[in-house]
Amino acid sequence: MRPVVWLFRAALFFALFAFALNNQHPVAVHWFFGLEWHTPLVIVVLLAFALGAVLGVLAMVPSWWRARRSGAASAPAAPSDAQGPPAPPAPTPPLGAQAAAGDSMAEYPPRIGP
Repeated sequence: MRPVVWLFRAALFFALFAFALNNQHPVAVHWFFGLEWHTPLVIVVLLAFALGAVLGVLAMVPSWWRARRSGAASAPAAPSDAQGPPAPPAPTPPLGAQAAAGDSMAEYPPRIGP
């Protein structure tokens, strides 16, 4: 599975690299009040993508915090030491002990079904 992931990453890198090489034409970004910024097109596109990704993550942070808070509130509390350690489970009798005690219904291996 790891080689497939690395091949996907390499393909994505080369696709983005080819995109950057094909979009080196200068563009002018017109801001408010007559401000103008001249830069290659690939820089504008990558900055727009990065800004959109950051804004998307920031928009999700409140719901992540809310889900984390509700998950922590519904999680069971750790047992306190005031009750002492839990009791060990009851020991099971050996396999032949039931038949030796006169239980004619005991058999090994047990039947499944009626």
